[in-house]
Amino acid sequence: MSQLRSKRSDLLGAFFAGLTVVSFCLLLLWHDPLVFWNDDYELSILPVFADVARSWSEGYLPLLSPYSWVCGNLAGEFQYGTFSVFVNAAVVLIWKFPLTFPEQAAALSITHLFVLASGAFLLARDRKLCLPSSLFVALVAALNGWIVCWGATDWFGALGAFTWLPWAWWGLERALDRRRSRWRFLWPAPFVYLVVTGGFPYTVLMLALLIAWLACRAVALRGGGSIEPAGQSQSLTSILPMFVGVALGFGLSAPAWLALFDYVRGSARVTQTTLAHWQWIVPWRALPAFVLPGWTVNWTDFSTRQLSHIGTELACGLVAPAALIAGFIWRPRMLMRRLGWELILLIVLLLLCMLPTAGVFRWSFRWLPFLHLVLAICAAEVLRLRPGSPTASASVLLLVAVTIPMAIFNTAGNYGVALMLIYFQIAVVWAVGEWFLPDFKFRECAPAVVTFAILLATYICIPTNCGVPKYNFSQELTKPAPLDRQRLYLAVYSPAEFAYRREYRSGPAGQVARPGNTPMWAQLHFIDGYSPILSAGVAREFKFFTHGEIDGDFGKYLVENQSTSGGILEKLGVDGIVVAQEIHVDPSSSEWRLVFANEEGRVFHRNDGPFPRVRSVNWIDSRPAEKFVKASISQINDSRNNVVVDVDVPEGDRPALLTFSRPYFRGYDGRMGGQKLIVDSYRGLFPIVEVPAGSHGRLTLSYRPRWLIYGGAVAFASCAVFAIGLVAAARDFSARLLNSRG
Repeated sequence: MSQLRSKRSDLLGAFFAGLTVVSFCLLLLWHDPLVFWNDDYELSILPVFADVARSWSEGYLPLLSPYSWVCGNLAGEFQYGTFSVFVNAAVVLIWKFPLTFPEQAAALSITHLFVLASGAFLLARDRKLCLPSSLFVALVAALNGWIVCWGATDWFGALGAFTWLPWAWWGLERALDRRRSRWRFLWPAPFVYLVVTGGFPYTVLMLALLIAWLACRAVALRGGGSIEPAGQSQSLTSILPMFVGVALGFGLSAPAWLALFDYVRGSARVTQTTLAHWQWIVPWRALPAFVLPGWTVNWTDFSTRQLSHIGTELACGLVAPAALIAGFIWRPRMLMRRLGWELILLIVLLLLCMLPTAGVFRWSFRWLPFLHLVLAICAAEVLRLRPGSPTASASVLLLVAVTIPMAIFNTAGNYGVALMLIYFQIAVVWAVGEWFLPDFKFRECAPAVVTFAILLATYICIPTNCGVPKYNFSQELTKPAPLDRQRLYLAVYSPAEFAYRREYRSGPAGQVARPGNTPMWAQLHFIDGYSPILSAGVAREFKFFTHGEIDGDFGKYLVENQSTSGGILEKLGVDGIVVAQEIHVDPSSSEWRLVFANEEGRVFHRNDGPFPRVRSVNWIDSRPAEKFVKASISQINDSRNNVVVDVDVPEGDRPALLTFSRPYFRGYDGRMGGQKLIVDSYRGLFPIVEVPAGSHGRLTLSYRPRWLIYGGAVAFASCAVFAIGLVAAARDFSARLLNSRG
């Protein structure tokens, strides 16, 4: 019964930690209603999630989007958490309410921050930390500078995945605890699944490092926690449940990582220049920003330029670095003996933040949220070793030690002095309180209160968007005008971060050009789209950039030379062109007419009506030696993941060739009656299907990739194993409970 009461208090504490973080976020929203509304959230994340909610309401798994060719494969993009039950449930629920765009973004981020704080709290409690210290860990984990300034306000995939890393750590530790039942391997499985499906490869790498670290620690120390040495076979046996749980979690998430492996090959993400590997690495000169985030030095940005940058990403609330430094000053040997493994992990993470990485793991500063979590745990352990250690006094001295070189080397930037004064006042109040209120409870609670106050002051004093663009996108983007939902558009516009950000356009923007994924809000069909992976053939063939804009010269070539009859745009089914006002190019063919123009752009439509989504062609240049017969096509049902069409091919010796106006991805399956048809592509751009002569009936083109079939089978089997284990564990627990009462 005492254990049940302890578990109940832990759950209530986790809920309180989550509510504390929610209160913090509401204060930020009160200060700036657009705090969670930046850059990728506007161009990419929120429009896609609007389409995801729409897909579920239509009864479809959101594998594909019909509203973008470049970003047509939502599952292959990985960052949208297509296979995460939690992400999809949150999106569906939030989109039930009549919220504005910034409110939807805030609701989605705050929901995940609540869960992140709760998981970090439970992780700390399992380490036998007191309730206030566990709250302190939760605050640093959920409100550190990287999570707030990048994950929660820009790169949602990073937050969606990292939300579950403390939970996974919590489950992995429980799987290593031999005092628990034989079913303890079940603990990490659901959280590993949620980390992997959350939508951020970097967090999967963090998880791999965490698993390796836990395994090494468990092999070196008996049972993962005792300081007594154990036999090798005994140690290896102790880590087996953890690896079984990890395997089960990866099995549950198989469709997500199999899709990523399938589409990342040959994509833009793996063909980037080596210069990108050196972007956004934490410079050693920026390390004082862990103490004072106003510290400003040169960082290497997205363009590999050395620009002056405020170290807000390193903000962790002052208490954590002060406590760790105070611990080393106070009793370094005892600290190394008690926290040796955690300190090794902390040093490894710090080095990883400062070293280049490649491929999908570029921008090493993305290790920072994991570093902040480990730093908070180490600091909380120091505070537990001796709550009366001079952490408050150390924080004051640390601020002085940072302020002096800040003045000497002129690294204060625009906010360093103001932030230093605020930090100094809070630290002095804390130190005075420890001198005159030597109550044990005060010493326990003060770190969490000071961290809350310091971080709130930081984000009110310093802009949280780290210089990334903000766009003035209005709710009018949910309406299609002046465009037509029946047409497929190619948009030619300048890079959004230069043409549409608030500094350059004071009024609502994007109603004509629809940059990035914003066409998804109004269910408009565009070739363009925001895609970090750029897995679609049209993305590579047409030289699209990540943020959705097409290469300027190539865009002009398409509009001027390929918009005529028989051109590539006709083959694709493009019957609308949008040209931003700053782009001086118009279709030269008489087949086009200007239907709308304003200060933002011009809209052109073909003189004929919209192209049908399925067409029969006599000849195609990718198969120049072959001739095809025209087939009769009717009853086209073009849905999200498949196309159904009635086809009638004349008798004779020549087949018909059908072209489908949708992006081609590996995995399309064509069938007519009981006959399987070969699905090919035109230069990797769109699907084509050859139908035998004399065929009559209904043809179905379905998206059924092998990674989905095999991954779904693995996930189903893993789910069955997990469910059986859960039932067995519940029965064992009930039996033990009855025996204890008897």
